[in-house]
Amino acid sequence: MSTTFKKYMVVLQLTCLAAVPFHSAAQSTIQDFDDKVLIDLSHHRTAQKTAFFMFLSKYNSAVNLAVPAGLFAGGVIGGDKDMRQNALYVTSSSAVNFLFTMALKKIFKRQRPFLANVKIQAVYQPGQYSFPSGHSSSSFTTATALSQAYPKWYVIAPAYLWAGTVSYSRLYLGVHYPTDVATGALLGTTSAMSMRFIKP
Repeated sequence: MSTTFKKYMVVLQLTCLAAVPFHSAAQSTIQDFDDKVLIDLSHHRTAQKTAFFMFLSKYNSAVNLAVPAGLFAGGVIGGDKDMRQNALYVTSSSAVNFLFTMALKKIFKRQRPFLANVKIQAVYQPGQYSFPSGHSSSSFTTATALSQAYPKWYVIAPAYLWAGTVSYSRLYLGVHYPTDVATGALLGTTSAMSMRFIKP
């Protein structure tokens, strides 16, 4: 791994940290915005939408695993070395994202919305900390890596539609703040971009 790449990766990850709003002068305003969005969303839930967004959240990890697994299988069956290399790229991006996501959760220890504000009613109550959103970061890592590996509109559009919808589901379900989701998306995108040197 070159020194230039190491510096590039550090800069990109620090960019994500710079987006953290919790220690800025606008902290109160941002928190008010976060709370308002989740409270408003909770007032417009329906059984059908709740079931749909629960489904997306539940199977996000399965999709993130299936994408590189499918690429690897396709590469082996078809004798396609580039496809196997792209499977490694997606997997490596996800691994980097996971490490940074878990590290940030441990560093900031932001409470889940339903624990911090009694007015926010979550559909269910997951554990761990809230910032950043792991679902958002992982889905955007997969979407970005896949889009970088296969930069075609018919790959990019559904990949980011999936990532965006999964991220929105975390807001709808009341388990993440908008700033958790936005930073997760940024972190996931950055993680995938920082690993582009693995692409064939």
